[in-house]
Amino acid sequence: MSRILALDFGSKTVGVAVSDPLLFTATGIEIIRRERENKLRQTLARIVELVDEYQPEKVVLGLPLMPEGDEGERCEKTREFAEMLKSRISVPIVFQDERLTTVEAEEIMAGLGIAKKDYKAYVDMVAAKVILEDYLNGKDNL
Repeated sequence: MSRILALDFGSKTVGVAVSDPLLFTATGIEIIRRERENKLRQTLARIVELVDEYQPEKVVLGLPLMPEGDEGERCEKTREFAEMLKSRISVPIVFQDERLTTVEAEEIMAGLGIAKKDYKAYVDMVAAKVILEDYLNGKDNL
């Protein structure tokens, strides 16, 4: 039995979620924040700590495809981030289509009664949870 760790990589945050050992459920665990987009050293170090803590069999990284399915600048940055992470961890990294995960995350937060003004505090972690749920359900695996 093993877990899967999911990441929602953004310009200043990385939302993190983890599965249960049986790969049935996904739980958002934290948001890693940084001052500037290119300041990734501490972000990468924290992800390494999480990989050490949870011992996942793989890391699922959301790939922000364009609505038509094309890759844009954010995909390029996400792939660059994946390469940096690959040099620091020994588990495989796979990509998951993350189109509309932020919209779905906002719908989940609305359903939970979270005030719109507080969405920013949770949206990346909830989006990582949605990415992981989609992966576990076999939806649009890349």
